[in-house]
Amino acid sequence: MKKSLIDMLNTNKLSLIVSLPSNDIELAREAVQNGADAIKVHINVSHRASGNDFGSVEENKEFLKQLVDEFDCPIGIVPSDSHEKIMKEEIEFLESIGFSYFSIYMQDCPTFLLNSKLEKTVAGNYDYQLEEIKHIDQVGVQAFEASIIHGDEYGTPINVSDLLKYTSIVENVNVPVIVPTQRKVIPEDVRALYKTGVKAIMAGAVSIGTEKESIGRTVKEFRKAFDEIITEEA
Repeated sequence: MKKSLIDMLNTNKLSLIVSLPSNDIELAREAVQNGADAIKVHINVSHRASGNDFGSVEENKEFLKQLVDEFDCPIGIVPSDSHEKIMKEEIEFLESIGFSYFSIYMQDCPTFLLNSKLEKTVAGNYDYQLEEIKHIDQVGVQAFEASIIHGDEYGTPINVSDLLKYTSIVENVNVPVIVPTQRKVIPEDVRALYKTGVKAIMAGAVSIGTEKESIGRTVKEFRKAFDEIITEEA
């Protein structure tokens, strides 16, 4: 297995995860070279934010192997966008080649995934309930992705209401909280998000774009904002 995502989240003041908009090794290189602490990729998913359809493990096998061979950072996978499309054989393959973690919506996560060797992160959606997620660690989940923005609001600016929701989630769960950029989060928003207590920002297509140039430039800008805060807090 690669480096531990959970150890990273618990150790770092704030971590930068990049969710790749397509399974392209050049985009992964651009993200890591410009400061990503961890990477997330997808299979078996129709992805709303990027507009891409991601195929099976078999269709992405060479890319997935190259990814874990080339990079030493935590590397995660969204294994599907539905319960029915997740296959144990694919998960076992991902374990065998060295993936670190999986990330999946709670309602799409079959219980057998909780027995996986991969570290376990799940996402709640816009209709999450604090009462529902406050005991998430008791079922084996190790990090929570606060994917709480309604799809109709993707790409809009982050606001104080969002910050208060993230703060409430942090205060009510016993695992690290990750904020994905469903809103169009910009580097200037990082300080406000840090103050909510979240442990990572997951920068995806809404904030970093889908092309190599925009990904490299934007990840570099996020890295600078992260490092300024980390230095101040040292």
